[in-house]
Amino acid sequence: MKMKDIRELGKDELVAKVRDLSEEHFKLKFQHGIRPLENTAKLRQLRKEIARMQTALTAHTA
Repeated sequence: MKMKDIRELGKDELVAKVRDLSEEHFKLKFQHGIRPLENTAKLRQLRKEIARMQTALTAHTA
């Protein structure tokens, strides 16, 4: 998701998306611990996406 699209989301939507992405990231990390993932870059993409949304969430609260 582009930063422009993220900024258009409301605070509640951002909180929900961060929660969902964090949960997905945890599950992928857990799976990767058990057996190697086919696409390990997905972990990095999720981390960056979560960071973008948290940055936008901080800007909404300020």
